[in-house]
Amino acid sequence: MKSEKPNLSAIAHTLGVSVATVSNALSGKGRVSTELAERIRDTARSLGYVPSVAGRALRTGRTGVLGLVLPDIANPLFPQIAQAIEQAASSAGYGVLIGDSRGAVEQQTQAILRLIDRGVDGIIVIPRRGTRISDIGCPVAVIDTPATPGNTVASDHWGGGEEMGRHLRELGHERVLILGGSPLSNVQSDRIGGLRAGLGSSVRAEVLWLEQHAETHGADAPLGLAAMVKDGVTAFAGLSDLTAVRALTELQAAGIAVPEAASVTGFDDLIWSSVITPSLTTLRMDMAEIARQAVQALVAVIAGLPQGRVTALGTVVADSNSVPMMLMLRQSSGPRAVDNRNVEGDEA
Repeated sequence: MKSEKPNLSAIAHTLGVSVATVSNALSGKGRVSTELAERIRDTARSLGYVPSVAGRALRTGRTGVLGLVLPDIANPLFPQIAQAIEQAASSAGYGVLIGDSRGAVEQQTQAILRLIDRGVDGIIVIPRRGTRISDIGCPVAVIDTPATPGNTVASDHWGGGEEMGRHLRELGHERVLILGGSPLSNVQSDRIGGLRAGLGSSVRAEVLWLEQHAETHGADAPLGLAAMVKDGVTAFAGLSDLTAVRALTELQAAGIAVPEAASVTGFDDLIWSSVITPSLTTLRMDMAEIARQAVQALVAVIAGLPQGRVTALGTVVADSNSVPMMLMLRQSSGPRAVDNRNVEGDEA
């Protein structure tokens, strides 16, 4: 026979006090002496009492649950971010419900509305590229880029790009191809700006957008990187690790050695970036710190604390909205090849 969970009545009966006294002691309300309140909490712990989430919601008007909207959960970056958010939320006493935008603005809106309907106390949104999150009727924290209006907290994408640009310039690279996904991405725009600043005016840097290339040549069409190496490009700077691995794969298939003939770098430091061959030079985001700041700022607004600040757009602001990135130096970047004009290899 399944035993019943201990409730307020069981605690009250054990101590010989009223249920109301137990409730006030556990919630911190009412006039209960410090000594009695401590005895009640000790008894609750010894009996294995777990507060009812539903009951707490009725008393406080809060569910103890935060919403999290991701742009595309199929991208391996976002489950890593979700894990960091869940850990930060758990430390703050909250659970997390996840919604997936699946790469579409309409789906992002629907995901937000579904979470609001389920009564979440606040929502953390990583916006689909190029979209703004305005007042949605409940506290909302945005993780995008410091350049995004209403942003709460983000990695310093510009600063990370600048550090990578300096790294490639110091290796002697004079011609770099930047590989991006979509020109609509605020994050990737910041990364490009940083890369160009770090490379300096003496380095020739061009951008190839994979989304535009796919529209013209097809999603699986080669990028023509071997021909670019023969033409003098000695470094390929992907704006994500996924893009960098596509470049690495195409160069290797064409018989071009990395990093001897061409360097490849990325962003995000995905879980497999250190174990591929060659291991990928990339930039790591401090996801734990980003998650901590986003949750802390959101919970402060929910609780009505002074440090919880809201922008004119209705989004929550953290004390520090730019978290530095860390350059992970690995095998895929090296000194510029002296002469690539005689590189052999065919397009994959």
